[in-house]
Amino acid sequence: MSAGVELVAYAPSLARAFHDINIAWIETMFEVEPHDREVLENPQAMIIDKGGAVLFARLPELGIVGACALMPNPAGGVELTKMGVLEEARGRGVGEFLLAAAIERARLMRAPLFLLTNRKCATAIRLYERYGFVHDGEIMARHGGDYSRCDVAMRFVGRD
Repeated sequence: MSAGVELVAYAPSLARAFHDINIAWIETMFEVEPHDREVLENPQAMIIDKGGAVLFARLPELGIVGACALMPNPAGGVELTKMGVLEEARGRGVGEFLLAAAIERARLMRAPLFLLTNRKCATAIRLYERYGFVHDGEIMARHGGDYSRCDVAMRFVGRD
């Protein structure tokens, strides 16, 4: 399903791709919030310099088609955030590929992994559940206010 997808690490030259991939899906489904802009316009300062990671998925025929970030949270843990795939690459396993890569990177970071989303992202939520994320009220209470659109919080517990 994800044949031919390559993992690409962050480089400053890819900051625009990170921004554009995420702005596209956020604007389609929601309003872009100030926190979105801050992270997307400053991935080096907001993610990389704080010990996080930005990962990209590349398809040979299309180039960079997906991105996600692991953003250390000052209250503890790492947030899986800003995961998006360009519309022309959807249905090719790119999101699943990125999610698996992000989980592995978080494991290497030795940090609890969580995410915030919205129930409108039902396909993504099912993917997260398949990969070992569970809904978590404590995460929601602690971090749910980070985005006005957040009504789902999940933490990674792993798969059996």
